[in-house]
Parts: sequence; structure tokens; C-alpha cells
Amino acid sequence: MTTASYPAAVQEVAPLAVVGGRLLTRLADVTDDLGALDGRGTWAVVLPFEGPPICARFSEVRPARRWPGPPWRGPVPDEWTTSLDRDGFCAGVDAIRASIAAGDVYQVNLTRRLTAPLPPGADVAALGAALGRGNPAPYAAVVRIPPSGGTAGCQVASASPERFLRRDGDRVWSSPIKGTAATAEAFLPKDRAENVMIVDLVRNDLGRVCEWGTVEVPALCAVEQHPGLVHLVSTVSGRLRPGMGWPELVAATFPPGSVTGAPKLAALDHIARLEAAPRGVYCGAVGWVDADTHQGEVNVAIRTFWIEHGLLHLGTGGGITWDSVPEGEWMETELKARRLLQVASGSPVASPASIHHLG
Repeated sequence: MTTASYPAAVQEVAPLAVVGGRLLTRLADVTDDLGALDGRGTWAVVLPFEGPPICARFSEVRPARRWPGPPWRGPVPDEWTTSLDRDGFCAGVDAIRASIAAGDVYQVNLTRRLTAPLPPGADVAALGAALGRGNPAPYAAVVRIPPSGGTAGCQVASASPERFLRRDGDRVWSSPIKGTAATAEAFLPKDRAENVMIVDLVRNDLGRVCEWGTVEVPALCAVEQHPGLVHLVSTVSGRLRPGMGWPELVAATFPPGSVTGAPKLAALDHIARLEAAPRGVYCGAVGWVDADTHQGEVNVAIRTFWIEHGLLHLGTGGGITWDSVPEGEWMETELKARRLLQVASGSPVASPASIHHLG
């Protein structure tokens, strides 16, 4: 376990989190021990796709308010680069389809990372405010924790439409998104097939920590409208067994099935082999936990920016099945990124396809 204390007035940029409609300030401590979430206090939680969790306890909790600082000024549009270009991404789709034909996997989520230099003085909280105006999302989150005491810190602004886990006492819910289109009429049969496969995976994951017979699917393939696109969303629920807390729940379900694939372990092997850059915070989870009331909610960290080593990153991707068409999957990654890039760059981005390849 790694723990660091942060005196409230020492940091040049004050730590804060905006999660679940709450503004958290006065950072008390940071730990990578998920067991702390079953203790006391209000926590901001960041679970990177790779690497240790970041659990930050804050001593002051207020309703979120309008961002009072300077407006966000991001990178210019032509500074963005991509970890996989069109040809590389389409080759990855073909490789996954070959593995599906061989019976190795049923579905794999393939992603790419978009990166641009961070302008001087850029504040991730200002980016979060810009996303709130330009791309509002039900599971939006901002976490700003400066480096201190040997910890790397964390700067994340998420406009996620997807709930990973919600907990209220011993009741838990997960709402995977699989299936994306510009309009509801544009969904393909493969979109519903993607969703049903991941619902089965999530049912299995929750079944590892829930009471026998309590895992249910109260909603299957519901159509949800979001800025610039529509999704198919399902919900899986269950009741935790006695003795199961946040560490056990996360161990059973993380990484989220909607951003890995099925079977999950085989899909993770394909992701490690085919993706050209680590995912970082992207496809992990960001949210809040109130340990005193045994409540909390974390998103799936899609539509999520993060800052690292002076660079601004955004991931985009999609689920690949046997019915996937490589060019269509590439265009889906562009659809998902287009509006976010417009917000982050403060001006229209004609096409993410024009982004330069990192290689």
C-alpha cells in the first residue's frame, strides 16, 4: 500500500475532484488500497487500465459549481497524433477477425490513443468544464491531484456516458455500452450481438461476488441518445454476498467487459499484442465512493482525457466481432472522437483521420 498526506495549502495547484455532482476539496490522503473505500470518508477513485488504483480522500464535500477559473485553451487541431493510423487499425481488425474464426475469442475491443502537446498553463479542471458545456455526459468526472510524496499524481477529465459500477449497500449495478451509431436507425445486427455478448460476461463477473440467484438483467439493449451519437445500453444488477466489499467487487469485474471483450482474459492478450500504446487511464474507471454510507459509482473511462508528461491524451476504439468491417470500425473511432477533439482544441476538427500517425 502507498499512502501520501497533502497539507491543504502547500500545493501550487490545489487538489480537487468533481464527481457525481460533488466538488471535493481539501485532500486528506491518497492510497492504492481499495480496502480504504470500505472505511470512512468521501473518496475520488481512479482505476487506470494498467497500474495501481488511485483512491483520494477529501475532507470537504460540496455540490459541484460552475468553473470559476480561466477558460480552457487546448492544442491546435493539427498537433494531434494517433498511435494507430487507418491501415494499422484496420490490420488489427483483420487480425481479431482471424482469431474469432479460429475460435480463440468472440469479441475484442481495439483502441488507439490520440496525443497532443499540452499548452502552457493548461488546467485539466478547465477542460472538464469545457466538456461539461460541449459534450455533457451522465458520468462526467474531473480529478486533479498534483504529484507529491513520491506519488505521480493524476489529471483526468472524463465525459463518459457509461456506468461501470454503482453500489448502494449490498446492491450493485453495471450498465455496459456496446453498439454505437450516428442514429438509432443506423444500428447493425452486429451492434446487438456485441451488447448481448458483453452482458453475458458482466453477468458472469458479478456472479463471482453476488448472492446466487440475484444477478438479473433489468434492461437489455436500450437506446440512449448522447451528443453526436446513440448507444445500446444494458443493465445488470445483483446483491453482494456477505463480506464482499470494494476490493472484491473490483477484482471480480475489472477491467470493464465492454472495453475488453470475451472471453476477457483472451481479449486482454489480443489487446496487449495489437495496440501500439498502453491505455493508461483510458478504459479504466473514474468516480466516487462515500464509505460512510456504503455508496459509490464509477464510470467506464471512455470519452476521457488525461494529462501525462506534458501531453494531453484521448483514447478511442470499439468492439470487434466476426461481422466487423475494418473501414467501418475505423469510422466508428472517428465518430466517437470528433466532438471531443472539437471541444479540446476549441475549434472544429474536420476529420480525426487527418491526425498524424505517431510512427
